[in-house]
Amino acid sequence: MKRILLSLTSLFVLGYANGIEEIKIIDKPIDFGQERIDMTKTYIKTHYGFEVENIEIEPKIIILHWTADMSFKKSFDRLRPQKLYSDRTDIVKAGALNVSSHFMVKRDGTIYRLMPENWMARHVIGLNYSSIGIENIGGKSNKKEDLTPEQVKANIALVRYLTTKYPTITHMIGHHEYQKMEKSDLWLERDKGYRTEKSDPGDKFMSEVREAVVDLNLTGVK
Repeated sequence: MKRILLSLTSLFVLGYANGIEEIKIIDKPIDFGQERIDMTKTYIKTHYGFEVENIEIEPKIIILHWTADMSFKKSFDRLRPQKLYSDRTDIVKAGALNVSSHFMVKRDGTIYRLMPENWMARHVIGLNYSSIGIENIGGKSNKKEDLTPEQVKANIALVRYLTTKYPTITHMIGHHEYQKMEKSDLWLERDKGYRTEKSDPGDKFMSEVREAVVDLNLTGVK
């Protein structure tokens, strides 16, 4: 496989044995200044035991999410500030660093990049230091998983783009599967009491994405 960068507007053509696929990524940065960088370093030290000079990661795992909100603006605005909102009582004790994600996908499949792909984002317990997060607008509605076919297609394209760009990526899981990774070498969380229950992005969504990228041989969970 090969990747050809066409322009600085984040339009890529990915070449595969079965044809050509195009992916467009729109940059829409969240606030990630020195304060957030410093809080990220503190999070890494506290939760993973590493003293680091920068927050760059070696991506090894892709984690898919949903926002549980149908509004792109509201979802983006939750991730934008550098500090965590006080209403996040489920995770606030683990640090003031706001949650974030590398990508956000609208319901129509439009892909936004929110931060550098090789910087650590706080989007999952235990696995942040080696993972790239993809948030999808939406979630459960009327007790049914409601992510769209356009989002499925966009996530497939993103997974292919990322695994082409970062050959170090060997895993892909849904956020709701993260605790099954505790016995993995990728798991780093030191606080045994720091866990949350997640349902995103659901088995149906994960199954559809996995089926379309089976040729990549990405490891999931057992």
